[in-house]
Amino acid sequence: MLKSWKLKEVVLMSVLAVVFAVVYLLFVHVGNIWAGIIGPIAYEWMYGIWFIVSIIAAYIIRKPGAALLSETMAAMIEVMIGNAVGPRLILSGIVQGLGAEAAFAATGYKRYNWWVLCLAGVGSAVFSFAYGFLVSGYSALEPSLLVLMFTLRVISGAVIAGLGGKYLSDGLLATGALRGYAISRETSNKHKIKGETIG
Repeated sequence: MLKSWKLKEVVLMSVLAVVFAVVYLLFVHVGNIWAGIIGPIAYEWMYGIWFIVSIIAAYIIRKPGAALLSETMAAMIEVMIGNAVGPRLILSGIVQGLGAEAAFAATGYKRYNWWVLCLAGVGSAVFSFAYGFLVSGYSALEPSLLVLMFTLRVISGAVIAGLGGKYLSDGLLATGALRGYAISRETSNKHKIKGETIG
């Protein structure tokens, strides 16, 4: 899967995985505090946080596997730095990464506009919810609660992971830190085509 990747792409993905593993673990604690106030549904609106590295890595690198690998790596690192869920979290990371990867694969890895990024966030939400239904006893919950949980998670995936991931990546691109990556090359090509059209 990594044969066609450049070393700097692998390094960037690894750095993103480390950074967001820390962010993910931090938001577990935030979620625990919030859940203590309003109950378990508190996690649903913030689920997009735990999908975001897959969208950012795929949006910047634009190669098959970026979403899956980055999310899996972040989960592995999160386990190593102290997530109490333990190794099972790695499987959750794989499932979430597959959900995002499916959206990019559906476009043939050729489209990375905002709606595809939102779709990737939704994909992570759907896959993770299906996984949770199988292993976390969601079937015992009231149907109305399940619908609310699913809706909040999908919205969170689209907005926080999809649009949020785009916003963060575009902000990083504006600093010049992503020169030489696919996101930078595509932006340069668009500006070039626009200039030729105007000229």
